[in-house]
Amino acid sequence: MTLPSLILGAIVATLLGSAFHLWRGGGLGRFLLYLFLAWLGFWSGHFLASQFDLAFFSIGPLYAGVGVLASPGTWPIWWVPAARTSPSSLKPANSYTVCTAS
Repeated sequence: MTLPSLILGAIVATLLGSAFHLWRGGGLGRFLLYLFLAWLGFWSGHFLASQFDLAFFSIGPLYAGVGVLASPGTWPIWWVPAARTSPSSLKPANSYTVCTAS
């Protein structure tokens, strides 16, 4: 592992954590939590990919693809729910009542 790949990995993990914070919001504590989890997930994914030789989007010695997929910042992509249908969303937008006079 070279110094430039360490710096690139740190930048990618920081961008993922920052993007997740931008999407979800929160205070400084949440921001630091997102950064910590993004770093932990990215480097854990990189380490596992290097151990099992999973070369998915490798940049030199950096297994960036698996690191990005393992980072919690990308987990919303995995669990974004499909369009949910609830009884209130099944109603037409404009309901008209038809009154007939007898």
